[in-house]
Amino acid sequence: MAKEKKGRKIIILLVIFLLSIIISFQIGRYPIGPIELVKILISMVIEIPQTWSDQAETVVFNIRLPRVILSFIIGSSLALSGLLLQQVFNNPMASQDVLGSSSASAFGASLALLTGAGYFAVSISAFLFGILSLLLIIGISSKIKKQDTLTLILSGIMVSSLFSSATSFIKLVADTEDTLPAITYFLMGSLSSFRSSDLILVFTVAIAASLPILLISWRINLLSLSEEEAKSMGVNTAMLRLASIGAATLLTAASVACSGQIGWVGLVIPHFSRMIVGSNTRESIPAAMLLGASFLTVVDTIARSISTSEIPLGILTSFVGAPFFLYLIIREAKKHEY
Repeated sequence: MAKEKKGRKIIILLVIFLLSIIISFQIGRYPIGPIELVKILISMVIEIPQTWSDQAETVVFNIRLPRVILSFIIGSSLALSGLLLQQVFNNPMASQDVLGSSSASAFGASLALLTGAGYFAVSISAFLFGILSLLLIIGISSKIKKQDTLTLILSGIMVSSLFSSATSFIKLVADTEDTLPAITYFLMGSLSSFRSSDLILVFTVAIAASLPILLISWRINLLSLSEEEAKSMGVNTAMLRLASIGAATLLTAASVACSGQIGWVGLVIPHFSRMIVGSNTRESIPAAMLLGASFLTVVDTIARSISTSEIPLGILTSFVGAPFFLYLIIREAKKHEY
């Protein structure tokens, strides 16, 4: 009965996800009715008489479709990344900033913008520096005999601080008339300047990193056990932890490269998924991915529709994430009072 109940909850989350996509297609400065939208989408598959305007078709296919796809891939990637890090460190407060991948990717993009590089070069630079943060952490932790989660956390904090300081220096020396505003806006997070190359990059990385995690999702539960208990079950915890961290870093780096820094998704969404389906990663991983995709799709729709000028996504996600983070702190404090 419990499995059937969780299965129904996953189906409900899938329905919510589909509804968020439909709403995102319809709402905007150029509103599109539901019947008109269905006809336009059906025309992708079969040829039907055109009863809609060419402008509506252009809006759906050229503007909203790529943006909707990008938002749900990035939302699910950030949510999965955050959940993996919380499992690896067995810490509900863990997020992408723990390993410095967000800070490193932000530095890579800022450096490319400072040098006047093109849009594609900015994305690639952000992605490569995100991967560099993982290599640095592995290199640092390998020099320490006692390799545990604390070593990884401390290495991550050091790497994150290093790249954050470097980004601050870039902002200090950047041209205040042109380059600095571009860097600042990028760091706030947005999907307004997406390119087809973004979809290719984030989709490829999302598939490559997510599929292996989904296949071994039951093993990730074992990261919450002690080293001795996990090893007694025949699981190489060191390799499992490294695979999870690697996947989380890849997903974060690709997301930041395409959309800038979008905070709180990786921290908040995994908690909601566990509240809904429990802590078993077999259910919480797909639940987190569906919730993350739905959440960012809705937030992006609000960001481009609520005012004449588009609002950065990082601002809107903070309105949800900050109060929830405060709730987590209070809840953890109450647990340790007695």
